[in-house]
Amino acid sequence: MRHHPAGRSRKHLTLLVSAGVLVAGAIPLAVAAAGNATEPVPAASHSVTQKASGAGLDDPRKKEIAMELVSSAENSTLDWKAQYKYIEDIGDGRGYTAGIIGFCSGTGDMLDLVNAYTRTKPGNILAKYLPALRKVNGTASHAGLDPNFTSDWKKAAADPVFQQAQNAERDRVYFNPAVSQAKSDGLGTLGQFIYYDAIVMHGPGNDKYSFGWIRATAMRKAKTPAQGGDETAYLNAYLDARKVAMKSEEAHSDTSRVDTEQRVFVRNGNLDLNPPLHWKVYGDSYSIDH
Repeated sequence: MRHHPAGRSRKHLTLLVSAGVLVAGAIPLAVAAAGNATEPVPAASHSVTQKASGAGLDDPRKKEIAMELVSSAENSTLDWKAQYKYIEDIGDGRGYTAGIIGFCSGTGDMLDLVNAYTRTKPGNILAKYLPALRKVNGTASHAGLDPNFTSDWKKAAADPVFQQAQNAERDRVYFNPAVSQAKSDGLGTLGQFIYYDAIVMHGPGNDKYSFGWIRATAMRKAKTPAQGGDETAYLNAYLDARKVAMKSEEAHSDTSRVDTEQRVFVRNGNLDLNPPLHWKVYGDSYSIDH
């Protein structure tokens, strides 16, 4: 399948993660450690529901679905585990973008990832780049990384310890906070995924067009279920705000991951994100049948 660099994550340059707590909107998000390089995939129900009531996105099968959905938009494939080795500069001012969630050399999360990898496995092939990653953090620079960083990243990606580190950082910074916030807002599995996809692209925090900004903007238009609001109405308000954030950057101008993916699930009333799922991103069709 063709690759869509424009779909890659566009995280804000400042990731507001400190002291184990990430703040998005008005509610603190507890950051939890998790991640497993081999996540089991049990059988899933085929029913479509009109009311969110089933397993959350942290259910192993639903988490697998979430990763496949994100990968369809980020990498034009459902094979998200093939992305451990992905790395390129997509020209968005954030340096190198790499791995299963688009860790960026210019936003700090790639530095955090390599630090975590090195704590677990000192002397790994990427450890020598830590001084350079500290220096380029917050910039688009490749200084101290070229010419071998990309090839060394791909070599590291074959290491199960590095794969585990990518999974754990994905969960700590993005997946767990998004799911926790969505549950606090009374959202079902689909809403939890919608939050997760947004935090992957726009990054955590409260600055304009970040995850917290999108949520706060939506809450000015509709109440969350936890506030007594209608879940579908709130999700539509959230997706409206998400599109505004996406269109704030030229690289995000294609909003098909909202229009022909997430909005389709909302219209179908599939608030539990149950297969079969059929959607399009960038005009390409995808299905998860079970």
